[in-house]
Amino acid sequence: MYTCTMTQVKKTRRRSPGPPATPLQAAACCRPVDGLLDPEFFKALCDPTRLWMLACLIKCTRPCSVGEIAACCDVDLSVVSRHLQVLARAGVLQATRKGREVFYAVRTAEICQRLRSLANAIDASCADRSCCS
Repeated sequence: MYTCTMTQVKKTRRRSPGPPATPLQAAACCRPVDGLLDPEFFKALCDPTRLWMLACLIKCTRPCSVGEIAACCDVDLSVVSRHLQVLARAGVLQATRKGREVFYAVRTAEICQRLRSLANAIDASCADRSCCS
């Protein structure tokens, strides 16, 4: 006795590459945004006290000593100094020593360039919905 079974073959069209379907596929894509997401930079900016100090320095528009910055915060001088060191290591501030005092200035051009580059990379990634080949 013979049994005949029918199977249906579904033709699939080959589509142009679209956006990655899963986060795992997206992680495999190589995009400019990958190199611009610097954890040290964003970690330095995630603390509210450091952001407050940065805002004070931005508004002051000149290099300020640790003591001057501490005067605008409700934080001990040694804590202010540590926060400023974190911001300087991350490339947000420029530290200059004059005698026994350290003056900090905002690296405005560098911060703007980093954030502008990241924004452009995000825009480009959203505009180009295909994964790198």
